[in-house]
Order: sequence, then C-alpha cells, then structure tokens
Amino acid sequence: MQRRDFMKFSLMAGSAALVPSFNYAAALDLSTVDFSSGTYQDNQAQTIIIFLYGGASQLGGNITNIDEIDTHSQNSYKDYFRGITPTAHGCWQEAGGAEMEKLIADGDMTLYRCCYSQVREEKHNKAHGVCVDQNQRGTFDLDGGGVIANIAAILHAKGAINANTLMPFVTMEGESTFYAEGNLPLAGYLKPMGINENFDNPYKRERWTVRRWTYYTEVERDSAPGSYWKPDEEGGFDPAFTGEMDKIAQAHNQSGKIKDAFGRRDNLSSFIGKIQNAQVPDLGDDAYPNHHFSDKIKAAVKLLEKNPDTKIITLGTGGLGGWDDHNDARDYVSRHEVLFRSLRSAMAHLKAIGKDNKINIMVFGEFGRNVNLNAANGWDHGNLQNFFVLGGKDYFTHRGAVGETIVDVTGSLNRLWLKPKPGTYWFEPLSIAATLYKIYGIENPHVLTGGNYPAINALS
Repeated sequence: MQRRDFMKFSLMAGSAALVPSFNYAAALDLSTVDFSSGTYQDNQAQTIIIFLYGGASQLGGNITNIDEIDTHSQNSYKDYFRGITPTAHGCWQEAGGAEMEKLIADGDMTLYRCCYSQVREEKHNKAHGVCVDQNQRGTFDLDGGGVIANIAAILHAKGAINANTLMPFVTMEGESTFYAEGNLPLAGYLKPMGINENFDNPYKRERWTVRRWTYYTEVERDSAPGSYWKPDEEGGFDPAFTGEMDKIAQAHNQSGKIKDAFGRRDNLSSFIGKIQNAQVPDLGDDAYPNHHFSDKIKAAVKLLEKNPDTKIITLGTGGLGGWDDHNDARDYVSRHEVLFRSLRSAMAHLKAIGKDNKINIMVFGEFGRNVNLNAANGWDHGNLQNFFVLGGKDYFTHRGAVGETIVDVTGSLNRLWLKPKPGTYWFEPLSIAATLYKIYGIENPHVLTGGNYPAINALS
C-alpha cells in the first residue's frame, strides 16, 4: 500500500461521521454508564475482532447433528464434500476441526455454538445489511453508535484514554459500523487508524533520487564495452527542508485528523518502523501458514505486543474470501481450515510473548446458515452462528465447546435449521457487544445494548 492509498484508507476509516449511513443518532448518555476503572485496569484487555462478513456456516464448529441433517438435506453432504469427519467435540475435521481441538485441549478457546436471535426469528429477519449493522452497533436500534465508537467515547470521558494515547483503535478492513458515531462526535485521535498487514508507513519520508543519464566518452566506453550511457544519482530529503515543510503544512491544515497525524508524524514513523522490524518468535509446528490472511493476524498480534495503547483491532477475512456460500460451498472447508490454522498460530504467538492472558481474539459474523445443502450445493441464510473466543485468560474462563443444537425440519423445501436445544445455554448476538463493554470496564452494558442482553457466560 502506497502512502497516498494509505492516507485515503485512514481517512475513510476515520471519517465515519461524513458517511450518510453513519448519522448522528440515539443519545449516548455517559452519565448512565457504570464504568469501573478497577475492572478496566485489572483486565488491561486488548482485542482482535475478526468479522466473518457474509454469514459463515456454523458447521465448521458443529457437525454434532450431521446424520440427521444429511437425512433431510436436499443434497447429500457425504456425496458432495470430500470428507465430513466429526472430531471429539463434534467439529468438522476437514474444516479446521483439528485446529479447534488443539485450541480447546490447550485451554485457549471457547466455542459457543448457540449465538441465536429470537428477536430476528420473530421478525423473520435474515438480511445481511441489517444484521451486520445490529451486531456491530450492539443494538437492534439502527440509530445507535457502533460498539467501538461507544467504547472510545466512554474510555475518553472516564479518563482512560486521551490525546496522548497512541492509536487506541485500528482497522485493517477499512470502514465498518463498529466505528459509526452516535450523538457524540469523536475527536480525531479516537477514530480508527487504518493500517495493512505490511505496516506500510505513510509517515516515513523516503530519500528520493533523480537519475540523470549521461553519454559515455569514447575513452570511458572502451572500459565499459556495450554501454553507451552512465547513470548519475543525486537527491534526498534535507532535514531542514523537511522541518520547514512540516511547519507550512501545519499552518495551512485545518484542525482534525490530518493535522493530528502530521503533528505526530515523527513519532508515528518511528513507532510503525519498530513494528515493521519486530521479529516473530520461532513457533515451531505452530508457525503461521504462508497465506495473506495469516499475515494480517500476525501483524495484528505484533501491533498489540508493541503498543499497549491499542485497545481494539478489527479485521475481516480478506484473502480468504467472503462467507455468503449460497452455492458451491466446497471451498468453505479449506477457507475455514486456513482461518483456524492461522488462529492456532496466533495463540502460539501470544503465548510466546507472554500476552495470551491480556489479548483476546473474537470471531463472529452477522448470522449463520440454513443447513440444507441446496440445489446449488450451498446454504442459504440462517439464524444460528458460532462465536469463538480465544485468549484473554485473565478475564475469560475457557470452557471448550458450549451449547447443544437440534435440527428443525419444517417440511418445506430448503428449510432445515439448527436451533438451540431447549434448556441449554444460548444468547442473542447483542451479548457479544455486552461482553466487549464488560471487559473494557462497563458494568451495566444493558444501557448500551438497549435490552436485557448480558455478557456471555465466560467472564471470570
């Protein structure tokens, strides 16, 4: 990513208030928020959020009902997929199940199988846009601010972060509703910094060169047979010139994100350069796969390691592809395997740097899938998804695989659902937002989620 592209990316991510869908909205009354600085300080949480845009099938982490599903499915799973083998906890072996089993066995992950919305079921709502908005705002009220924007406003109001906090929120996916501002516009330094997995540094001023090609003299050409031109290099940024340019830029820049960025250019350039050069410990058999998506997770871990000021990083699954598998779902298997192979490496990385107790990783999307394998060998929209929580052992108690499901057969074509087994643990998607609020010191998240949506049953 070049400097020009990076700045466009950062400004796009940091200017949510200018996007029509990100209107000022429902009032965030900070006086109603019960913020426990003790909890916030005790947790010292940092979070990587991996959002599975498109609505990933839950089957990668749950084929406990596969025989019944296959019996009723329009097309046969066992005929279409190259393998569909249950693991000890009922994960899909070929779709990252082996990696999940290792994460569970090592006490590094909880797999929640019953993130399910009764509200959406009653409203017959399984549309991408509205479900993404609801999950990333943490409320069914689409006028509310995004979860991370709310956390930023609250931490700032309570004095936990300020203008000197370096890159508190980072996006590796561009803009998203996580950062949508409510009624309290955020200061520039609270908005997300856009960055990519290569940490291409927009603040570094490279030396420039001018090549001036001069014709060789006859004598010179004799010593360089076959050559007729010689290069002459000159140029480079002069420190005094750089200082003058900074002064001019600051004198003419309007207040806001650009001026803030230029004001901290030297510090940010040095800081990002340090992260670029940071070495990943030898992870042995847990080494990161050679994959673009793996590079993104590795970069996120390196950033959180080197900068305790960064609270939350969001990233999609660019490099793997989307998860809207209405047809030809076979690639889901390899995509899910790479996802969890990369997560296994990330957990090994966190352990190697002694951060698996403070840094957590959350993986979820807008919804799950209908489990009927349709005429196009894919799945249509569903209403139950997995929620994966890794790390953060100082404030999460990992419980392996949690939740049981049943198959709901309605009798009509292409209607085959997984639902929570009656009497077992399940939660609305907004409880994910409540959990984020809770680990960042907010003791009454219901005032932000707009209902009785408690944090998931994972906090110590």
